[in-house]
Amino acid sequence: MRKKPVPMPLSRPPLERMQRLHQLLHAGGYPNAVSLSVELEVTTKTVYRDVEFMRERLGLPIAFDVGRNGYHYTEEVAAFPTFQITEGELFALIVAEKALQQYRGTSFEKPLLSAIRKMEQALPDTISLNLADVEQTISFRTTAEPVVNLGVFEALAKATAARRQLEFSYRKPGQSSPDRRVVDPYHLANINGEWFLFAFDHGRRDVRTFAPARISEVRETGGSFVRSQKFSLEKRLRDSFGVHSAEGEFDVCIRFDASIADYIREKRWHASQISRELAEGGLEVRMKLSSLAEVERWVLAWAGRAVVLQPRELVASVREGARRLAERHGHDEEGKRKKEKGKR
Repeated sequence: MRKKPVPMPLSRPPLERMQRLHQLLHAGGYPNAVSLSVELEVTTKTVYRDVEFMRERLGLPIAFDVGRNGYHYTEEVAAFPTFQITEGELFALIVAEKALQQYRGTSFEKPLLSAIRKMEQALPDTISLNLADVEQTISFRTTAEPVVNLGVFEALAKATAARRQLEFSYRKPGQSSPDRRVVDPYHLANINGEWFLFAFDHGRRDVRTFAPARISEVRETGGSFVRSQKFSLEKRLRDSFGVHSAEGEFDVCIRFDASIADYIREKRWHASQISRELAEGGLEVRMKLSSLAEVERWVLAWAGRAVVLQPRELVASVREGARRLAERHGHDEEGKRKKEKGKR
């Protein structure tokens, strides 16, 4: 009868393993590859690689004593080498940790915090920074934070990473009831503070964009997939103003009043953006986009301080949007006047 293989014990992480090796060498016991492999629960080949790394990459004075059949330090080593980091880099690390607030509660929170903690613990003692000052002077605040079901989000993240096919219910904006979708989740991306799933929709035979907040009743179908080599998020979003892309090409030109021009100058709104200064402080911006849906909402949000010059499709859609807005507010004002008149 064939014997079952004995499972090998889980080895320590490389950094932890080499720190233990340093401790053994520092103690002066002249350990060799065999004794170290038992102590570290790895193969002798791994020990040889670790010793070589410590000698060549970390600059530790390790030598092998044939007479004593073991490794030793040829000179005094006070401490195991740690990361070399500047105060500016440490400051950036703390800022990054505070920025993690947007990932609180998601499946990304634990591994990201764990990575930051490991880096912080490995910092040299020579670096000093008043952390209290940083806590009081730096903060991140998000308004209109997307409402995402964490169970749904975690299911999407795991399936995307493991290349597992999903079925879920999805309700498009304005749709009364959701549709069932079967998708291959290609990529989960955070764009401008919002999460989006890019997946191949089997019912529509195309890659579609889904908002996790509109997804419910997620389950794995049991199938797996190979992501298409044609898919590239960078190419897909290259000509979009946000996440919407379409089969089109539009030369967009928008003119901004001086009252808001500074806000436009302070950001890079699109990779193709070309700006031109106008008289009296105004600004003209040109972009090449594949979809007009998001830029239309952006122009309307500036409340008449932005004027579309081209293309004609965008001029027409913004004019229609402004008309509906004015009409709706006009009806509301008329209703208020009638209500007030009725009270008198």
